[in-house]
Amino acid sequence: MTGTKDAPGQAQGRLTVVGLGPGGIEHVTVGVLHRLSLGGRLFVRTRRHPAVADLAAMGFTFESFDPLYETVPDYDTLYRIIAEQLVAAAQGRYEEVAPPPRERGEQPSALDREIVYAVPGHPTVAESSVRLAITLAQEAGIPVEVVAGLSWLDVAWADLLLDPTGLRNLVVVDALDATVPFRPDHHYLISHVYHPLVAGALKVRLLDAFPDDHPVVVFQGGLPGARRAEVPLHELDRLSWFDHLTSLWVPAVAGTGSDRLAGYPLDPLVEVMERLRGEDGCPWDKEQTHTSLKPYLIEEAYEVWDAIDDGDPEKLCEELGDLLLQIAFHAQIASEAEAFDLNDVVRGIVTKLVRRHPHVFADVTVAGVGEVIANWEEIKRGERGARGRRSALDGIPRHLPALLTAQKMQGKAARSGFEWPSFAAAVKKVWEEARELRRAREVAAARERLEEEVGDLLFAVVNVARFLHVNAEVALRRTVVKFARRFHRLEEIVREEGKTLSQLDPDQLLALWNRTKRSDR
Repeated sequence: MTGTKDAPGQAQGRLTVVGLGPGGIEHVTVGVLHRLSLGGRLFVRTRRHPAVADLAAMGFTFESFDPLYETVPDYDTLYRIIAEQLVAAAQGRYEEVAPPPRERGEQPSALDREIVYAVPGHPTVAESSVRLAITLAQEAGIPVEVVAGLSWLDVAWADLLLDPTGLRNLVVVDALDATVPFRPDHHYLISHVYHPLVAGALKVRLLDAFPDDHPVVVFQGGLPGARRAEVPLHELDRLSWFDHLTSLWVPAVAGTGSDRLAGYPLDPLVEVMERLRGEDGCPWDKEQTHTSLKPYLIEEAYEVWDAIDDGDPEKLCEELGDLLLQIAFHAQIASEAEAFDLNDVVRGIVTKLVRRHPHVFADVTVAGVGEVIANWEEIKRGERGARGRRSALDGIPRHLPALLTAQKMQGKAARSGFEWPSFAAAVKKVWEEARELRRAREVAAARERLEEEVGDLLFAVVNVARFLHVNAEVALRRTVVKFARRFHRLEEIVREEGKTLSQLDPDQLLALWNRTKRSDR
């Protein structure tokens, strides 16, 4: 009897997936052998596995999907066809899957619909055809059983003498998965490095994250006398013995924090931003660009500043989160344009910090803060040279507040040798600029001239602040806050007296202002 539907009373088919282990019969578990001995229609994904030959010698017979490897254009299609044919066999649709040999007129038995699918290693480890077959079988109402086998990972830990529970930032990768981003602070165990061309493509991607002389281990797990070689990364594809059992171990670069579990994961923030910018995300978020977000970045930075001034840790934590959101937002926009992502942002600043602190991360010795600053500036000058910068003033953001810009510019000029000889000379310059401003006002100079003279005076005052190691922006902001506090108190006093500021003459206002100042000390 053939057809696509069950005859009345016919038993439901079943799919059992078993793992043959990573090598020969010595890696096949007793549980798998027991299940194979119970019978059923046996399929193997490929006969190119040591355990298959050993089991055949024991009298087991298999149907193989090896012919598909020669006709199907890609692995995704291959695994889908395998899964579909397994489910078809379990449903008794023999016109879709060639049945085992039978005597003419013999009817298929219920046992023929007990499908056993045997794969290398563990059934649920790096076996795409198994995942697809289980999904299709469950959708069709077919019972599924998985009989565990020894995984290639188990053999790898033994071959490499590694305890995976003691490793942090460990990633298991299929060599054919070109979507995995490699990072120097992660360990990678990579399967299916079965050909020099696969190894070559893998090497190119790894070299984006690891030094060319980084030591890696190529090994064949699961076979007696299996080969193993430790080579520099740039020589990875020069070996001649790649096969379907070859794997690769790439340890993290020493000193990158790979020995510690990440304590501050940003993944949830990145995932939220991806969702907000995604197809079903927030309309406002999806419309934003680097340019449109500029005001929010500045605003959030100043709110952090306010929280610091307020001395409120809870508020500071919240405002730092808002500022971090802006960074993640810009990184997400850049990631969508395939320019960079948040990992690149973090990696870049970590690299810069390590490079600029050789007295911490290398063998440079410093006597104090002065030498630290000198080394920092020397390293920055080297970075500017590498980027084609020529002026000592390069690198100052164009949109900093004017006082901050003035102080940074003066500091850079001073470190290159353009500096007042003394604090007294800097103060003298303030009085000189004040006199020039007064003369410009006396001759009724044009607004542009007055603006210029006021700017010169402010610039000279910033120089004095720098000589005193005072941040001019912070100093002026503190004075602004102090003025606002005293002015509010002045307004309260006037209101308590039933008056308004406009009703008081200058002498009265000055007297009240001095009273306010005394009470504020």
